[in-house]
Amino acid sequence: MHPHSHQTPHVSVVVIGYNDAAHIAHAVRSALAQGPAVGEVVAVDDCSTDGSHDVLARLAADEPRLRVIRRERNSGGCGSPRNDGIDAATCPYVMFLDSDDVLPPGAVDALLAAAREEHAEVVSGLCVRRELPSGREVRWQETLYAAPAVLDRPERLPRLVHDTLCVNKLYRTDFLREHDIRFPEGHFPYEDIVFTARVLAAAPRMALIPDRVYQWHVRRSAERLSISLDRADVANWQARTEANRQAYEILLAAGQKRLARTVRAKFLDHELRMYVRELGLRDAEYRRAWWSHTRAHLAGYDAADWSADPVAPGRLLARVIMASPEPRELSRLKEMAARPARLCPPYARAADGTPVWSDDLPQVTLEPYPARPAHRLPLAVDAALRPRARVTLLRLRLHEMYGRVATAGPRSVKVEWRHRESGRTAGRVTVPLVPSTGDTWSAETAVDLAALGTGTWDLRLGVCFADGTVRDMAAHAYGGAGLLRRSIVPSLRFGVLLAQPYATHSGALAVRVATGVRGLAAVLRGRLRRLLR
Repeated sequence: MHPHSHQTPHVSVVVIGYNDAAHIAHAVRSALAQGPAVGEVVAVDDCSTDGSHDVLARLAADEPRLRVIRRERNSGGCGSPRNDGIDAATCPYVMFLDSDDVLPPGAVDALLAAAREEHAEVVSGLCVRRELPSGREVRWQETLYAAPAVLDRPERLPRLVHDTLCVNKLYRTDFLREHDIRFPEGHFPYEDIVFTARVLAAAPRMALIPDRVYQWHVRRSAERLSISLDRADVANWQARTEANRQAYEILLAAGQKRLARTVRAKFLDHELRMYVRELGLRDAEYRRAWWSHTRAHLAGYDAADWSADPVAPGRLLARVIMASPEPRELSRLKEMAARPARLCPPYARAADGTPVWSDDLPQVTLEPYPARPAHRLPLAVDAALRPRARVTLLRLRLHEMYGRVATAGPRSVKVEWRHRESGRTAGRVTVPLVPSTGDTWSAETAVDLAALGTGTWDLRLGVCFADGTVRDMAAHAYGGAGLLRRSIVPSLRFGVLLAQPYATHSGALAVRVATGVRGLAAVLRGRLRRLLR
């Protein structure tokens, strides 16, 4: 318990939901369980038809702190019900909770203690994304919350614009009302991007705390995906660009030029890269519409938005898109959008020797590359995994890039496999890189698939140079000659195992492993279910 919360009801928790009867009670209980600091939970039902309101009514019958508001018409978004909650809140502080998420124990006490100690109008803490049902956790924008911090105004930490969530924050209620800070009404996806910009534009005194204050549940198998996961329609991208455009305009109009510039930089480095990685999954009609809309959006950028680092991955992707009226080289763009970025061959030069994106787009120059050390370049390594009965071989090929790799002297490559769900690593080994044909270096090592065990494993590399520097990276999955093919391999430990090397959305090599007869049967059942759908 944080001593400064004083057990006084100070916080209104606004819970919003639509047709989520299966989860909303859990969310409400997690808010009530925060203790006496929560004076009320305001549950806003957005005209559900699945019995959500009945669930809330039964809870309210036994809990005087729970107030239920039922909207007469569905709003089509998250903004309107949250605005209803702001209007209804009676406590000095307010925070937001979605019906399918939860507040971890102690979240409200931690936020409230910081608000009172630091006289902060907004307090922000760590949000953790939890994948369900696997339980895998990812800390959202964790660098912002590595240690406590107090900011007399947000522009002192421009990276704040990267945390666009509204739910991991405690707001002074009067602050929101005095500045008329509200969410966009109606059907407006990514409403929290605009809301956060409005908050930052009002220049609040802020406190950041490292405590875990929000648990965001990600259910990729749900029948109705969340807005951030439902990216298959180009309308989702259009909504995202519009939210970012409004955020920029809001901050610029408030005189927050530095934050406004950071919004655009964040869009290139985060949103653009994420959607480019997925372009290969979409049909031709989507790609053309996406490309056209993106060019129109980027046309509003000015010279200052491009000048900071023209070959930063997001900016380079944007320059290629602006230089080409039609979608092109999507597989190469996908690799550049990866994290870390990979610039795959060919490595073209203009007539004067200047490095360029391609012979067809000589106006997209890569001039900074020849002056950069190799470990700071988006190097490309091809990787092929060959599951075999006697030994499974991993073969790697490092490409030269404008003479910088040979100058740095590649010596070896560190290899490890990282389990997708748990994050644990296995199969660590360092192998020498030897010169090969066509300005490349190669390495080869055996992989013990049985030692990896069941699960999905991502390949991680560290290319080591003569001066001791290291380029950490993933590898491009080389799929020639049917190498990305499922194989059944005998195993002394498990009897048999199934190995499926594959390319991720960003083109990196990963492998799925299923061990034993039961593991194989589970994979086959899953494949059959997908076929029957």
